Amino acid sequence: MGTTTTTATAPATPPATAGIVWDEAFCSEGANCFRFGRDPEGRAYIGTTGSAVYVTDSIDALRALVSAVKAGAADHLLA
Repeated sequence: MGTTTTTATAPATPPATAGIVWDEAFCSEGANCFRFGRDPEGRAYIGTTGSAVYVTDSIDALRALVSAVKAGAADHLLA
């Protein structure tokens, strides 16, 4: 099985968090919650509840990530 590595470049100045609209968090086993967000400029965000830390990239990059996970690219992490 081949491995693909993608490098995302973060903006020089992170966007302000005030404009992020967060979806309802996805939770399992209590406090293990992830959330997705989007800002008016079209950037996508993934964060955890209870933390101001997040990763951001384009909507297309988020779409590619979700597609790869659905296709099994992260299954080895669940074993």
